[in-house]
Amino acid sequence: MINDTRHLTPAPDQVILLTGFDPFGGDPLNPSWLIAQALHGQRIGGHRVVAAQLPTVFGLSLQRLAALVHTHQPALTVCLGLAGGRSALSLERIGININDARIPDNTGAQPIDTPVATEGPAAYFASLPIKAMLRAVQRAGLPCEVSQTAGTFVCNHVLYGLLHLLAQGAGPAGARGGFVHVPWLTGQGAPHLPLRDMVRGIHAALWAAVLAPQDISLQAGATH
Repeated sequence: MINDTRHLTPAPDQVILLTGFDPFGGDPLNPSWLIAQALHGQRIGGHRVVAAQLPTVFGLSLQRLAALVHTHQPALTVCLGLAGGRSALSLERIGININDARIPDNTGAQPIDTPVATEGPAAYFASLPIKAMLRAVQRAGLPCEVSQTAGTFVCNHVLYGLLHLLAQGAGPAGARGGFVHVPWLTGQGAPHLPLRDMVRGIHAALWAAVLAPQDISLQAGATH
């Protein structure tokens, strides 16, 4: 019998936490959650993808996210959200400390000009290698862009809140995070992308995020 000690003392999995939102604003489906579901359980560069759904609700979404980070201790957290009207996968560069809802969330709440974190800085840069991710998605043949605004709805709320959590030491040492907006699904509106293509694009982006811990051109940090 072959003595293989690797099976006796397995290393613990590193986790990629991949979140999507439930439907909102009258849309019956949210592609962000369908993409996350499709990638759940896959292994990417030695990391295991764990998918979870967030509610499209101010406050509760961050409570849910904080619990997920505490439970899974992800090395990498990537939150996905729908941006109807965009034509490409949008890698968000920055989250800002403001809630300014154009429409109500799924509980009817519509905060105007309120902070995400009362004592937080004005903004955080995502700690993902967004330029490496951009190149990877484009090389996979899919439209991709770097976005300078995640809006001021629940998506930005979650992006800023995630980065604030990580800045406060949530998760393991060196944990990184960020946000990607996705277009409508085919049949939801225009412009749109097929689900299989968006899954392939996010898969490529996650590989790049694992393989390139940091972009040379972008340092993680915060502005006050």
